[in-house]
Amino acid sequence: MKFPILETKRLKLIEITHQHMEFIFSILSLEEVTKYYGTDPFTLPAEATKLIDVHHKNFLEKRGIRWGIKLKENQKIIGTIGLNALQLNNKRAEIGYELHPKYWGNGFATEALMEVISFSFQQLELHRIGAVVYPENTVSLNLLKKIGFTCEGLLRGYIYQNKQSNDTYVLSLLKREWEKSQGKL
Repeated sequence: MKFPILETKRLKLIEITHQHMEFIFSILSLEEVTKYYGTDPFTLPAEATKLIDVHHKNFLEKRGIRWGIKLKENQKIIGTIGLNALQLNNKRAEIGYELHPKYWGNGFATEALMEVISFSFQQLELHRIGAVVYPENTVSLNLLKKIGFTCEGLLRGYIYQNKQSNDTYVLSLLKREWEKSQGKL
């Protein structure tokens, strides 16, 4: 499968390569970004390179797809979004995303999410997209709920980060719910 390039009004979702390492490092080295990411902030650029390699390998093995979120107006990478734990045979995946704080509150995450969800249900023919979110990450929880995700419950001690176990909510959106909601957002 060729890497799918997606476009929205303001964004281009592209394949992340080593040429994007500095952008990825600049985003994931910020504590305010990784606070709810399930990992500690990056301290070395090599960590970003390794992550890019993992995303590439996951795509080749059909276990995930991670896009760089690029602004059309200036070609800057402002974050990433993707499908983790992709299981095409079970028609499900988990979605994850992060943006540089400079771009928070502008609707970019919503725009990218809507495009990836549409691609996932229409092109990949998934039936379920899940999300795992820290309870304290109210901005992300509200965003997911706004676009139709349902909170299914609390996963106790699910992510180990900052030398402690953290609870997370699990949310999901089913294809039939997405199809029903189109035109109503």
